[in-house]
Amino acid sequence: MQQDFTVDLAPDGSLRTEDGTALGPAPAWTPEHLLLAGLVRCSLESLRFHAKRAGIEVASATGSANAHVAKRESDGRYAIVEAAVALDVQLVPVPGDPAELLAKAERDCFVGASLTAKPSYCWTVT
Repeated sequence: MQQDFTVDLAPDGSLRTEDGTALGPAPAWTPEHLLLAGLVRCSLESLRFHAKRAGIEVASATGSANAHVAKRESDGRYAIVEAAVALDVQLVPVPGDPAELLAKAERDCFVGASLTAKPSYCWTVT
């Protein structure tokens, strides 16, 4: 499945999607914050997709992410060189061993897969 996305940045700093939907208080968000928000949301959407296929409901989900930006040794360019994601999810029913489900969620989060520095994930499952 292919999909295209558009974000328009106005002179006042506001952001809108391709259908005109406003995206929060844009001037307060740096590009780095937006990327980390995308990483958390994408990770959780990937989990929801795989959980649904397995007959599992994601009853609640929260998360946070942080990143370290520095010059990469490989090319001397500034980039995210470390990223960590912490996710707290409630699954119904809780699988006996959620590791396979969580690994699929990590693997199929396209934001995380797009980063050169692979994010480290810490999941809390209840």
